[in-house]
Amino acid sequence: MGGSEPSELEREIRQRFDVGDLAGAATIALRGYGPELFGFLMAFHRDETMASEVFSEASERIWRGLPRFAWQSSFRTWAYAVTRRAALVYQRDTRRRVRRQPQLPQGSELSVVAAQIRSATLEHLKTENKTRAAALRETLPREDQELLILRIDKGLAWNELAQVLHEGEEPLDDASLRREAARLRKRFQLAKEKLLELARREGLVRARDAEP
Repeated sequence: MGGSEPSELEREIRQRFDVGDLAGAATIALRGYGPELFGFLMAFHRDETMASEVFSEASERIWRGLPRFAWQSSFRTWAYAVTRRAALVYQRDTRRRVRRQPQLPQGSELSVVAAQIRSATLEHLKTENKTRAAALRETLPREDQELLILRIDKGLAWNELAQVLHEGEEPLDDASLRREAARLRKRFQLAKEKLLELARREGLVRARDAEP
């Protein structure tokens, strides 16, 4: 988990996991990380229906995948990776997703929590005015937007970003993780410079400003 001290939420999830209370672990995780995961999906898809459907799918994937989670990263990093893969699968499905896996148990606490998170997060997002800077970011390529969202808005560390943006199911080994983190740093800098240039053209920042 990158050597950093796990948060109280991470410790609580792990405690439930270690005693075999997987439903409890998943529910706590969804309550804690669900709003930011759904916020990421809203930024990724920019469509309420799509984000809601993918969030439901991601919640199911987290629930189903939890027994196999090996704690090679923080739960938060793994949850972002699972959520992003669900978003990519949805995008690639031109027939708007055919379910092949069981859904969350109808009426279960986990399904209720997922519905509550969607409702509360949507309400919060609707009360925020889209800034001109955010609108400019949406003109960048999707890959650059995704990297900026996860690094700036969600605060993921470089090693976490490397794991989340990794396309494979298995975690990266240490050497691959370092290489990918270095590559993402360079890509992030280029994306940030593109955004800065757009912001300068729009008069949002002065020529010497260093941040978008």
